[in-house]
Amino acid sequence: MHLISGWLPRSLAGRTALIFVVGLLVAQLGSLFLHVQERAGMLGHGAMHGAHRWAGLPPAFIGLMGLTALAVLAASLLAMRWASKPLEDLATAATAFASDLNAPPLPETGPIEVRSAAAAFNFMQARLKQTVLGRGRALAAVSHDLRTPLTRMRLRVELVEDAALRDKLDADIEAMSAMVDSVLAYLRGIEDAEAVRPVDMLALVESIVEDDQALGHDVRFARLGDASSPVPLMARPTLLRRAIVNLVDNARHHGHTVTVTLQDGDRGWVGVAVEDDGPGIAPEDMERALQPFVRLDAAAGPAKAGGVGLGLSIARDAAAMHGGELVLENRAEGGLRAMLRLPRGQG
Repeated sequence: MHLISGWLPRSLAGRTALIFVVGLLVAQLGSLFLHVQERAGMLGHGAMHGAHRWAGLPPAFIGLMGLTALAVLAASLLAMRWASKPLEDLATAATAFASDLNAPPLPETGPIEVRSAAAAFNFMQARLKQTVLGRGRALAAVSHDLRTPLTRMRLRVELVEDAALRDKLDADIEAMSAMVDSVLAYLRGIEDAEAVRPVDMLALVESIVEDDQALGHDVRFARLGDASSPVPLMARPTLLRRAIVNLVDNARHHGHTVTVTLQDGDRGWVGVAVEDDGPGIAPEDMERALQPFVRLDAAAGPAKAGGVGLGLSIARDAAAMHGGELVLENRAEGGLRAMLRLPRGQG
């Protein structure tokens, strides 16, 4: 096989041309071998006109023409498939890398143009992965190192005699601790290498709602479809749970009543809709709300706003890592609907 590959043209155009030439040569050789005698009869009838022009043609020759057409068509289809397969592999690899930083590199095989494109893609993938993980680790290290001075500050605050000042300092320290925890959780989501395995979405969503209800929150569960049948999905369970929890927490901080609806789609997808009765989001701010560290109600402070602006970003990234999407939309009756759409067979 390697010996044959060494004699093949290196360019994609050259290999495509080779297939066409070989196909036509095979068709012509078959014609010469099978129908030499019939060709003489065909030439003898070549001068006929009108309706009788084709009357004397041998049936075998008509069959040969059909076989020749089929041979050329087959060669054309094979050429197109051979030419497009490496490009399909490149598109598949790009899609996989968009969902997973640890996706394997693209094999650098095939014609010279495809090998060059694969090498460029692998170089880009390695550099992007190195940049994202490097910055993430640096930010994680800084966030982790902040825990030590925060602990010392807590101890020193206890020595402050002014109760009002001590309470304010405690609130600031708690806000800083919440920021550190949120950043570390966000970075864990980006670098999460958790294995994909079957997950029962019904059990997962019900457990999240029950945990919130046990804390006294007004969180309700609804199911579209058979209320008792499981909803299987190939997913990373910890990452997916973190995403749904963040959506529920975000809804609770902006509304009084939260409804979590599990939608078992009949077209190969599963949806989790989290709805609240809060003020919603202005249409021009929908895209910005999904960006990391963006809080549309930043003036209220982290305690009232419910975090540092990472909840929706974590949910969006988790959806992307599963090959899905997070869609935000305002409800007609008021409030926000965050829809997590996940394909069944991806992760």
